[in-house]
Amino acid sequence: MALPDFKKITQDKTAVPEWAEYLKENEFISYSTTYKSKIYFDLFDEYNYESSEGDIKYYVYDPVKHGADPNGTYPVLMWLHGASNSLMGVGCIMCCGAEQYASPAYQKAMGGAYIIVPLANETRTEEGRILGAWDESYCERIKSIYDIVCEKYSANVGKKFVLGASSGGRFTWNLLEYYGDYFDCAVPIASTYMPSYETLDSFEKSSIKIFIAHGKHDEMAVFDDIITPYLEKLSTLTNCFCFFPEWVYNGDGGVSSVFYGFEMGQHCMINWIQQNLMFDNGKAADERIPEGMTGWIKANK
Repeated sequence: MALPDFKKITQDKTAVPEWAEYLKENEFISYSTTYKSKIYFDLFDEYNYESSEGDIKYYVYDPVKHGADPNGTYPVLMWLHGASNSLMGVGCIMCCGAEQYASPAYQKAMGGAYIIVPLANETRTEEGRILGAWDESYCERIKSIYDIVCEKYSANVGKKFVLGASSGGRFTWNLLEYYGDYFDCAVPIASTYMPSYETLDSFEKSSIKIFIAHGKHDEMAVFDDIITPYLEKLSTLTNCFCFFPEWVYNGDGGVSSVFYGFEMGQHCMINWIQQNLMFDNGKAADERIPEGMTGWIKANK
């Protein structure tokens, strides 16, 4: 499947998704997020990691630089984008889910946090295929970038988080498989992959906290293919928080539709994560996390 070029294609806000037939009478389709985006890019500093395997551009948000207590300790959140998103350049900060977490409101809710956004070296073929998306060949370089940031801010660095959606969700699992003892918390979102039972058991032993988010109507990472075979296993793991909603929503309470040549609104769980898993009226997406994702991060930092 060719992924859309978001710079050239306009979202169709009249499309009726196939899953619409399953909506209840009081449910409606929503075509737009309700949070304001592309307004916090200037809070991030741009860096370049040089490597013989290919340089990697990355962005860093420093909470101390933007007013946090210089004597405080703050978690480090690395956000991994989905396929094609690096082609947006600095806009990838929004697409990967990180932007709102640099906002004053989210930073206050978390008690402050560093943010890292690395960009894969992606290219698009004439047919629309994406080459160079996240895969295991990036693991060592991404770990090195994490090390560089943690060393630079060592006086203030707390626990290490890695969060990623779609192909970034798969890569989140890859990083855990390679460096499981390195990370304290992970959030694989709408991932196209799950590790083996044995690997999940190893994560349980290492005490890493994992938040798995996956919608039941995901159009691209089909729930019954990716998650259903693991439901019983996941129920036995004390370190896994499973967020498997019937629908992925926007803040206005509508079921999310994102159509750029094909429907992927229910795959775009990252938009709801960036909404902090909260509705505009203040209701939490899940009563187990009444303060949303920022609350979960704060509780585990």
